[in-house]
Amino acid sequence: MKMERIAVAVLLCVSSGAVYAQAPATAPDNTKVNKRDTKKGEKTADQQKDNTSDRDITKNIRRALMDDKSLSTYAHNVKIITVKGMVTLKGPVRSEEEKASVMAKAQGVVGSADKIHNEISVKPK
Repeated sequence: MKMERIAVAVLLCVSSGAVYAQAPATAPDNTKVNKRDTKKGEKTADQQKDNTSDRDITKNIRRALMDDKSLSTYAHNVKIITVKGMVTLKGPVRSEEEKASVMAKAQGVVGSADKIHNEISVKPK
């Protein structure tokens, strides 16, 4: 009786693990974004220098975004690129409200909308 229970438990664990191991129905496709980021003049994360002021600006904007639990995962993952005090924000968010919120948080850190280049797009669910 005890061995039967163990066998059933093992079978349930193995079969439920197989469900999670399956690949998603469609793979994410970032082709358009990747092509855009290879264009000359596009800001990418590798252009951010390792100076303290730019790093601190990026860190403080990221912290402000992460602290706001009302934002979607998309908004939490917006790309923040700071070069010589100028901030570029890139990536999708779920709504115009989120876009405005991300912009406001960045502006709160840098002090002026003139120092922010907003390339955030809205991609509703």
